[in-house]
Amino acid sequence: MSGRDLVITVAGPHGSGRSTQAMFIAESFDLRYISAGMVFRERAEELGLSLEEMSRKAAEDRDFDNYLDARTKEESRRGGVIIDATLSGWMAEDPDLRIYLSCPLEERVRRIAKREGRDIEEVDRETRFREENELRRFRECYGVDLEDLSVYDLVVNTGLFDADGIARILKNVIDEYLSCR
Repeated sequence: MSGRDLVITVAGPHGSGRSTQAMFIAESFDLRYISAGMVFRERAEELGLSLEEMSRKAAEDRDFDNYLDARTKEESRRGGVIIDATLSGWMAEDPDLRIYLSCPLEERVRRIAKREGRDIEEVDRETRFREENELRRFRECYGVDLEDLSVYDLVVNTGLFDADGIARILKNVIDEYLSCR
């Protein structure tokens, strides 16, 4: 198997480094990069909605989730892709590797606040609220427990290393995976 045939999913909570690492993997292994956030923005544009309007629509309209799920499955069938999304490990069809990036809440909040130039307390409240809603919503809509990491092939705590260290770890794991195929 060549790196170009790979299907890899990367999931993890907000601020865990999911997009940073998924983009690194895509570049390192010449894979297409698909993110739920990117698909979300594309769909909002197609519908002529602002991101805020699209957020409200997505929260109330199950059709958006169905669209996102179908797109994830379609992209995984095409191969040669890394999919960066909260539910990618469940929605991708037959991925080669499912990666989950964990990180302590305090570190994730610090990262988000720094990246967005926002107040830590505000980001903490928002992140907790968002994650509690996602936990409940995905359990109700999909029967998926985001706290159950057993679906993943690899779980890495990104709070232990800097971004470059995590990138080297992930590259080594993928290289090793490819050498065994």
